[in-house]
Amino acid sequence: MRHFTCVQDLGDLRQALNEAFEIKKDRFQFTALGKNKTLLMIFFNSSLRTRLSTQKAAMNLGMNTMVLDVNQGAWKLETERGVIMDGDKPEHLLEAIPVMGCYCDIIGVRSFARFENKADDYNEKIISEFIKYSGRPVFSMEAATRHPLQSFADLITIEEYKKTARPKVVMTWAPHPKALPQAVPNSFAEWMNATDYEFVITHPEGYELDPKFVGNARVEYDQKKAFEGADFIYAKNWAAYADPNYGQVLSKDRAWTVDTEKMALTNNAYFMHCLPVRRNMIVTDDVIESPQSIVIPEAANREISAQTVLKKILMGL
Repeated sequence: MRHFTCVQDLGDLRQALNEAFEIKKDRFQFTALGKNKTLLMIFFNSSLRTRLSTQKAAMNLGMNTMVLDVNQGAWKLETERGVIMDGDKPEHLLEAIPVMGCYCDIIGVRSFARFENKADDYNEKIISEFIKYSGRPVFSMEAATRHPLQSFADLITIEEYKKTARPKVVMTWAPHPKALPQAVPNSFAEWMNATDYEFVITHPEGYELDPKFVGNARVEYDQKKAFEGADFIYAKNWAAYADPNYGQVLSKDRAWTVDTEKMALTNNAYFMHCLPVRRNMIVTDDVIESPQSIVIPEAANREISAQTVLKKILMGL
């Protein structure tokens, strides 16, 4: 595997899951793979789980790791072509990228949607330029439209906790005070559609996702109806996708908050969220603190998903 930006890059999904479970049994069995190899992690946006889990995964594989926070301790980077660089950005991404590639073997990039230009976001302008100009394998630590390391960890978690071969998985929109990208819901939908699970997406009208990510999922506008008989509830906020409201908050309706009453409609479902989570906006305290909340094991599996991806990339070097 050369690059990793979506589920299709993994190849056979069942084989990738088997590799993940093998790694989870012994995280240090492949340390020779990363010896004398360096991972550079580049963050255009904040991170907790992605930063720690990916660095830990690389260390498990014997790699050296370097972390660069763009705009914090590094030159501010210009990303637009044709601009007269007379502002506060003294270096252009097109020079910075190949320079970064000189110092490492693999590059991880985290760059969120900016909600300034929908075409730039959905063409994955930033990570695409790293793939084009770095000369190194590149993997996504969350891009504008997908968060594949998170979705891989989500899938690993569902496989560990499912009680039936074909569980009903429901992804529900929930309110949030700020406009959030569609990367996590897009990616989760893409990965769920790659399985044979029963997959349902529920959200208020106006929050429809890009159809290419919705795929074969059933879309249900009645949240309570969607929850009926569910085995897993995956809560997440996202801003509007469709024009002319792209990137906007259309609703903060607290009626969509996941609470005990709604969870009672499920098949004793497990509650999932990628974290960080706004308590009593996305989910109530009693739900996220209940025995059916698996947000911490889900977060722990971020190390496993990252290590599986890094292992596959290292094997291709």
